[in-house]
Amino acid sequence: MITRVLPAEWAPQSAVQLTFPHQHTDWAPVLNQVMPCFLEIATTIARFQKVVIVCHNPEEVRELVAGEEHIGKITLLQAPCNDTWARDHGGITIFENGRPVVMDFVFNGWGLKFPANLDNLITRYIHEQHGVFKAEIRHGGLVLEGGGIESDGCGTLLTTAECLLSPNRNPHLSKPEIEAKLKEIFGLDRVLWLHHGYLAGDDTDSHIDTLARFCDPETIAYVQCTNTEDEHYEALGKMEEELKSFRTAAGNPYRLVPLPMPEACYDDEGSRLPATYANFLIINGAVLVPTYKVRQDQEALAILGSCFPEREIIGIDCSSLILQHGSLHCVTMQYPEGVLLV
Repeated sequence: MITRVLPAEWAPQSAVQLTFPHQHTDWAPVLNQVMPCFLEIATTIARFQKVVIVCHNPEEVRELVAGEEHIGKITLLQAPCNDTWARDHGGITIFENGRPVVMDFVFNGWGLKFPANLDNLITRYIHEQHGVFKAEIRHGGLVLEGGGIESDGCGTLLTTAECLLSPNRNPHLSKPEIEAKLKEIFGLDRVLWLHHGYLAGDDTDSHIDTLARFCDPETIAYVQCTNTEDEHYEALGKMEEELKSFRTAAGNPYRLVPLPMPEACYDDEGSRLPATYANFLIINGAVLVPTYKVRQDQEALAILGSCFPEREIIGIDCSSLILQHGSLHCVTMQYPEGVLLV
């Protein structure tokens, strides 16, 4: 009998992967503005565990990290890339009979919205060219992004219908068929589907990691909108009601922890950007929380501190990251213990 587990993000980790921007990505006009954010994320993670940076030009990145206190925990890997969203092009690790397997799903630019021909190959490229994985690499057989799924590590998956049922991802599969595939691949007992909730400016079709996150098997932190004049008020209110209707595997209501909606952030053209505190990253001993230079930042840090009392809560200014419509969790992918050789 094969037993599969999709570990929760709070499971012990071997490293976190980032894919750095360069002058041939969409980041080019704001590269000097956003690179300090990528560096801060990488060097902060390196305080706690190893970091793998996939990059276009390792020599350029090596100069940037030179002199950092924890540089010994940072590994640079050259690979061609279209963009930087490691959460969605990175491998997703399962444990099969206790043995780690890195699932390499198809990444098609969030339903064919953006070029992803290079990003789709990164996981296999760094495996074949750099030999970083000691775990088996296996094709996932679906179009699927890491930001679209959230695991409690105990057999429950949280996701959104808007993303997983997108006609530009797996149009040949019905909702019951997709759910059956997810259960088979990840060893799940059940899938909790959210049918409401979105963020203006989001390109992912409502990735779950922008809206609602497991903090432990009984706790879900989620984005709450209390401003009746905000365009998100109705949709996020309906999402909140859905979350209230969900039950744990034991049949109890979840402990729901509302996160504040950051005040609206806009780009230079006046388009609203998808700022969200749900896009936090759990690592060994800490939680990195995106902040946006708005008044809700400190409240969000305090709330997430109550959710993770045993971990250090660290705010990272991600006001530059959202210029390309993602945030902190979106640019990172964790690998559990036993996966990497670096």
